[in-house]
Amino acid sequence: MNWKSRLQQAADKASAQLLREATADKHWVGKLSASALSTATAVMALSLVAKHGDRHQAAPLVPLVTRGLIWLAEHQNADGGWGDTVLSKSNIATTMLARAAFAGAAQSDEFATTVQRAIAYIDAAGGVAAVHARYGKDRTFSAPILTQCALAGLVDWREVAALPFELGCLPHQFYKTVKLPVVSYALPALIAIGQVRHAHAPPSNPVIRHIRDAAAGPTLRLLERIQPASGGFLEATPLTSFVVMSLVAMGRHNHPVVQQGLKFLVESAQEEGCWPIDTNLATWVTTLSVNALTPEQLPIASQTAITEWLLGQQLKTIHPYTQAAPGGWAWTNLSGGVPDADDTPGAILALLKLAEQSDNPGPIHEAVTAGVSWLVELQNRDGGWPTFCKGWGALPFDRSAADLTAHALRALHCWSHSWEQADSSRKISSPNLQRRVKTAQKKGLNYLERQQRPDGSWLPLWFGNQDAPDDINPLYGTARVLLAYQDLALSDQPIAQRGIQYLVSQQNSDGGWGGMAGIPSTVEETALALEALLPASQTTNAPAIQRGLEWLVQQVETHDVLPPSPIGFYFAKLWYYERLYPQVFTVAALNQAIASGEEVSR
Repeated sequence: MNWKSRLQQAADKASAQLLREATADKHWVGKLSASALSTATAVMALSLVAKHGDRHQAAPLVPLVTRGLIWLAEHQNADGGWGDTVLSKSNIATTMLARAAFAGAAQSDEFATTVQRAIAYIDAAGGVAAVHARYGKDRTFSAPILTQCALAGLVDWREVAALPFELGCLPHQFYKTVKLPVVSYALPALIAIGQVRHAHAPPSNPVIRHIRDAAAGPTLRLLERIQPASGGFLEATPLTSFVVMSLVAMGRHNHPVVQQGLKFLVESAQEEGCWPIDTNLATWVTTLSVNALTPEQLPIASQTAITEWLLGQQLKTIHPYTQAAPGGWAWTNLSGGVPDADDTPGAILALLKLAEQSDNPGPIHEAVTAGVSWLVELQNRDGGWPTFCKGWGALPFDRSAADLTAHALRALHCWSHSWEQADSSRKISSPNLQRRVKTAQKKGLNYLERQQRPDGSWLPLWFGNQDAPDDINPLYGTARVLLAYQDLALSDQPIAQRGIQYLVSQQNSDGGWGGMAGIPSTVEETALALEALLPASQTTNAPAIQRGLEWLVQQVETHDVLPPSPIGFYFAKLWYYERLYPQVFTVAALNQAIASGEEVSR
């Protein structure tokens, strides 16, 4: 079989598999990896509810706790620790949480061998000091980890940072001024963990103690107001579990937040006895899939259904959690989602692509224009885009990031191009927004130029690589930024050329790519590198592209379902993988290769 036929067959096979993954409603839901970290936190929360609640409440929880502990024991790594997923390396955070789950459930004796191996790993890794070193000044995750350990009787409460939960009483617009010690999305943890730590180790200063005592009631009412209908804060098992266990440990097992959170945790349990890191990434994987597939691969009926579904996921009111304005999209269609600067550009790009085939593009353009306005408003003063909230501070998820900025620039450019092609009535309705978009694009490009590293790469916020130093993933960041330069027709600029050469230089000897040179090749990262390189292919890059395509095509030919890798990176050094990522990224790369035609032929 000649190369062109192999490439086409691989693209057809990958796209057909992706289309089979769609739901009956024609969108995608995907499946997130099982998580030892989520399982450990859920087990701890359910154990405390079972211990402090009445017999009727405890009865259905005990089997879930038992199954969770068995799952943890069966998935302990050879070194005695646990990683966040079954494909992840052990780390101090997840291992301490798992150890605390056994202690909190009073099951240490029943799982004595598992526990002893965990203790040996924790001691060798450095224990509490290692947790503080891992997260530094960011208390978003170190405080919850140590809180669970303290609730299990394994850590002194004075080791847990005293979070200023009283700041939750301030109007929302002041949060960025007071520089919270946790990131913007962790407000529930700030309140619940701050309160339980205050209850067990109140400050010696009587003034601070009085202020926090007085703030307990108002901040609990705030917690109740911002809890989503599903009961799951951010649809995330760890965050919801930390809130539930903290309130229960203060004798509030009947509080409405606990009852709603408990319902979420019970419904989120998987048959195997584990919990995922989040319920789903339905909106995100749907927009990725639409943007990866060609119009010819996606039936018209499916395009119509997806369009209606995506339009239905746009936030239409002020978000009660982050106070985000209407217009954005979250990663999920569920109530715990929060609009952000990665999912909103993805939705804009997907909807504008769908609009090209639509008989009624008016509602699409109206929704997209609102999303563009939302994105422009979110841009930070430095020209970059943060994840959730503008100007909140220097903690990771509140500061600007190269991958988010690149995605936003692609969406703004695509909207701007469609605006320029639109009829006069649409142009009249939004000329001021078009001017603001041009200004935002200029500032965003300046930000990206400043963020490029000396070797030509960019670092992302949302994806890491567990095999790289400090868990970085310059391949992902660089690939995402280069896609923006391509869309804006700036690939010939020196800054983009340095990025292209960086990607080429990081190719492994097997033809694939990992997070950086020398790191095992993955389907996801190889596909991302190819998608970024193919449109800007040059004679000097052609051999690298061809070798990469050979590697990727062989993976498609070899596997019925492409294997995922733990490249997901979320919630302060928390790992996951998504079953659809290798499929979606591969479809995008192979379709790009076919579109490039002679440039990749032998």
